[in-house]
Amino acid sequence: MVVALRHLAILCVRNEAAFLLEWLAHHLACGFNDFLVFSNDCDDGTDKMLDRLAEMGLLVHLRNDGPYDRGGIQFTALKQAAGLPQLAEADWILPIDIDEFVNIHAGDHTLAALHAAIPDATAITLTWRLFGAGGQIRYSDAPVTDTFTKCAPKIMHWPWRAAMFKTLYRSDGTYAKPGVHRPRSPDTSRLDTAKWYDGNGDPLPDLFKTKRLFSNFGRDNYGLVQLNHYPLGALESYVLKADRGRAVHSDHLLGMDYWVERNFNTDTDISIRTLKADRDAQLAALMSDPTLAELHQQSVTWRKARFNALMQLEPFRALFGRLLMSPTSTPVPLKAAQFMTRYANLGRKTAEK
Repeated sequence: MVVALRHLAILCVRNEAAFLLEWLAHHLACGFNDFLVFSNDCDDGTDKMLDRLAEMGLLVHLRNDGPYDRGGIQFTALKQAAGLPQLAEADWILPIDIDEFVNIHAGDHTLAALHAAIPDATAITLTWRLFGAGGQIRYSDAPVTDTFTKCAPKIMHWPWRAAMFKTLYRSDGTYAKPGVHRPRSPDTSRLDTAKWYDGNGDPLPDLFKTKRLFSNFGRDNYGLVQLNHYPLGALESYVLKADRGRAVHSDHLLGMDYWVERNFNTDTDISIRTLKADRDAQLAALMSDPTLAELHQQSVTWRKARFNALMQLEPFRALFGRLLMSPTSTPVPLKAAQFMTRYANLGRKTAEK
């Protein structure tokens, strides 16, 4: 008898109820069976939706109301998660955000197929593929993964954030704590036998076991799996995201710099639709619950009302205007990226002196 592996996703959210059910439906279809979700300072009913999902036995919901460690809201939540029984009971763990969707290309596009392709992995890096706004201005109540299909090319040379990854790692004692991008607190006695692989199924050097946060530049890292990252949404949604603040440090406001480094729309990628039928079935089951359906609709109404309120304030109206005037981002050519990388390396060496 084959026993199904327990895959735990750890999520931190604030004011994301309008997107939560799609995210959950997709990752149920993908093969995740456990969810540990932290919420904080919710105004749109996200916490109430999570309470209902917890009542239904679909996840564990904890409120992360502070005080917060120096590392910020998300770091505080992950630090708390390290001591919870859900992590000890899991076979695999993935800390992930609400705007990130696991997209597996191997086999039947589930986690089981990914493990079959890389059976001896201790950790698998899921490299971001950045999806831009794609010309979408107004927010609409439609699945994110259906709406946004324009993205960055498979090979990027700059910025380094385009090659960042999240880590799906085995809960076997090699790492004691989850981290935002990679597991933390390694057991040094186990590192020699730990095996890290990239999204192509290729083995990674030892540096990845303890330090690296981003994949190698100038190559396609998505052969077996990628992490679809939708950091912007429509222009209207980005204004609300700026109001909410960054996921790691909520007091760091979002501006045009964040937008320009992520609004790539040169390519089209609809590969995530391989799970669309299963996702739609999971989503329909969730929406069949009257409480969840009502909370979802309330969150949609809240988003529209919040945008209307923010647009009456100059900083947010100015941001929206700049977004309207800003063209889609252009990938940096290799020679230009090498030029900037040289200065980045020089700066690091100077700082180390």
